[in-house]
Amino acid sequence: MPHFLAHRASRLPHAAAVLAAALTLAACGDKAPPSGPPPAPEVGVVTVAPKTLDVPTELPGRVEALRVAQVRARVTGIVQKRLFVEGTDVKEGQVLFQIDPAPYKAAIDSARAALAKAQANELQATGLLNRYKPLREANAISQQDFVNATSSAAQASADVASAKAAVQTAQLNLDYATVTAPISGRIGQALVTEGALVTSTEATQMALIQQVDQVYVNFAQPVSDIVKLRKAFASGSAKALGVTIPVRIALDDGTEMPQAGKLLFSDLSVDQTSGQVNVRAKVPNPDGALMPGMYVRGRIAQQQVSSAVLLPQQAVQRTTQNDTVLVVGADGKPSVRVVKLGGTENGNWIVLDGLKPGELVVVDGFQKIRPGGSVKPVPWTPSAPTTAAPVAASAASR
Repeated sequence: MPHFLAHRASRLPHAAAVLAAALTLAACGDKAPPSGPPPAPEVGVVTVAPKTLDVPTELPGRVEALRVAQVRARVTGIVQKRLFVEGTDVKEGQVLFQIDPAPYKAAIDSARAALAKAQANELQATGLLNRYKPLREANAISQQDFVNATSSAAQASADVASAKAAVQTAQLNLDYATVTAPISGRIGQALVTEGALVTSTEATQMALIQQVDQVYVNFAQPVSDIVKLRKAFASGSAKALGVTIPVRIALDDGTEMPQAGKLLFSDLSVDQTSGQVNVRAKVPNPDGALMPGMYVRGRIAQQQVSSAVLLPQQAVQRTTQNDTVLVVGADGKPSVRVVKLGGTENGNWIVLDGLKPGELVVVDGFQKIRPGGSVKPVPWTPSAPTTAAPVAASAASR
């Protein structure tokens, strides 16, 4: 076999391998992925369903004790004992301090002796008058002697009354030496110690008792809010609640107290410097969580709206300019909608305006939304994982 034929024959297996590879690639090319848009992503939505709700107004406030009593000295003397534990609850009438009673015991003994002397003089004067009466009727004594006897008896009776009053005063001073609690409540630190001199003239303060099982919360409401409420009542868009208006108290961290209070009154006059009206509520405080002077926020249900909507908080994006939600339209595309909020209820925002019945509001799946893209709305449940509303706002703005 010629040399060139042998070389060509040796290359046949290699050419066959290349041809097989080319046929394989051609076969793969016949299975290219189908063309077309990807399916719309699913997002959790809630359907707008208006209902009648009590809409709260949130106001800042300060806690104040229901009753406050300053324990002051009513007699002068040296404090012998402190008979209470600071920072504990005390009962009305409980002994708090003991002031040295020795001078007042001596004073009451002296007053009682003076009373006995006055009673003896009264007995003598009365007896003399009784003897003079028949003698005067028989003209056996002069009229002047009878008048003198009558006057002496009256003066003796007055001396007895004065002595009794002195005894009563001395007894009061002796009782005041034992300082008792004027009200039930929680007592603070002792402001005097054993051995201190307290005086009745300066009414030395010895302690402070505050009743805190129930407390007052004082709020300041802008008069503009009250004007808006009255206009809403007049137009019929809202109506006033009954005589008892509930008040919920929230702490600095947003925790809402389990017990509800009630609104007591709203001032008729406006503070000229702040343009606000004072509002007071009374709130139960069985565990003492609300302390006098504490800053809180009060949620006062001052009106009832018949077309309010409840939305989960993550559905609402709040900014300094406005509050917005994402609404899925009939074409499946979400759009930003400005809404008006009116407080919260059970962790949900109360929406007063901006939504229509039957509309779909996005609650979950914000990260799946693309600008100008469509979505597939599915019912949202609270147990489903949620994505913060700010993500929705940023996605919609891109």
